[in-house]
Amino acid sequence: MVLPPEKPAATIPAKLLRLKEIGAGLCIMAFPLMLLIGFVTHPNILSFAMVTDYAEWAEEWRGSFMFHFGHLIVMLAVPVIIVACLRLMAMLDGPRAWFGFFGGILGVFGAFMLAVDKGALTFVLTAFRELPQAEFEASAPAIQAIFERGGWLWITWGFVALPIGFIVLALGLIQQRAVPKWQGICMIVGLLLLLNPDIEIISSAGALLMCLGFIPVGARIATCKY
Repeated sequence: MVLPPEKPAATIPAKLLRLKEIGAGLCIMAFPLMLLIGFVTHPNILSFAMVTDYAEWAEEWRGSFMFHFGHLIVMLAVPVIIVACLRLMAMLDGPRAWFGFFGGILGVFGAFMLAVDKGALTFVLTAFRELPQAEFEASAPAIQAIFERGGWLWITWGFVALPIGFIVLALGLIQQRAVPKWQGICMIVGLLLLLNPDIEIISSAGALLMCLGFIPVGARIATCKY
């Protein structure tokens, strides 16, 4: 009995692979820049004070278009972050593949929760911006519940998994020598600075360090030098 010839394995066209690499590289370059834009557009960018008072917080976002614009940029960065995370995962193999596995899970989950956080705690607030003062004051208990992350809003704290996941990825990249040590350190320190109590000047410094760490990686991937 003559067996039919085996079909050749499907291959991805070289042009499509090239396009995927360009797209992934651009995402790795774009996401720290988008975070930086989101942070520096905050109305109180130079303040080191934590906002713990409801009235101060409400005044901050109610009268500021840039507050909401910055958060919109951060939310739009989420799909870009996920693509960047998956591409960085693919760079880690052998013993370092575990860094990619755990870092990728944390990074993608954290990115998803970041979108939830921005949707629940910032864009919902735009519905209250134009209310007359009397109606706004009458809505204060509901808005304060959002500020205090009442109900199930505590789950939005899951976004802290995002920098933690990328720190794990950065450690794997350093161990694999896929990036110079100084570049990996910029990534890690920048990501650690994001773990602060909403002090935008610190977050901006962290995003700037992330740009120094991630943009060269993205550029090399986009030009197929990895």
